[in-house]
Amino acid sequence: MTTLPWLSLALLSLGYALALSFGQLGWLALISIALLLFAGYAVRQQTVPFARYLGHGLFIVLAVALAMHWLPGFYNGRVIEPQRLTDNAVRFSMHLNQDKPLLGFWLLLVCPWIVARRSLRMTVYATAMGLALSAILALGGALLLGVIAWAPKWPDQAWLWLLNNLLLVTLVEEALFRGYIQGGLSRRFKHLPYGENLALLLASLLFGLAHIGAGWTWVLLATLAGVGYGLAYRFGGLGAAILTHFGLNLLHFGLFTYPMLAG
Repeated sequence: MTTLPWLSLALLSLGYALALSFGQLGWLALISIALLLFAGYAVRQQTVPFARYLGHGLFIVLAVALAMHWLPGFYNGRVIEPQRLTDNAVRFSMHLNQDKPLLGFWLLLVCPWIVARRSLRMTVYATAMGLALSAILALGGALLLGVIAWAPKWPDQAWLWLLNNLLLVTLVEEALFRGYIQGGLSRRFKHLPYGENLALLLASLLFGLAHIGAGWTWVLLATLAGVGYGLAYRFGGLGAAILTHFGLNLLHFGLFTYPMLAG
């Protein structure tokens, strides 16, 4: 039996407690929670294989809806009001979301295999490799495309941004895109000659498409970053993917225009 990833669950719980302290849940949120519980039961049961597919299908629908903040009952507190972090940047604001992190809890509890544990040495090596590659591809590409510029800073709200980005953004996104999607596709494609490479590329593309709201330039950059995260996951496990993603976001936030140059 797969051991639950208690460290990841503890970190996610810490972030969720922080989000709850700035927002609140309405009773309608129970609908989403109940549907996630039903999907989890369907996936975990072993007697009806078709029901497992239905459970995964329901989860995917809920994942899209929760990530897009379409479902009712979640009052996500805004902790950073709209402002320019540098004079040449577009305005940035931040909420502590309570809907999207539910996906992380579901994945870690229902599909603990997504963690893909590796040795500490491999995790460190994979993180260094993935971060270097994603920084060159994504941040380098953003500089060449004129999306960001050199802008070192550490504003007063930076520590709150750091906690939110690590505990409620990168952990959840990597559990979904690398652990669930890339890891799941790798298991499905293991009979193919380049199955793991195909799984990595498809997960990276889906991660890029998740940024379509910011425009096609960000789809391209996020896809390129996803390749680095995917390699970190493949060789270093979920921990390496989270650290790589968070490391790139931290470099972007602290050293370059955030989130991007004003038009």
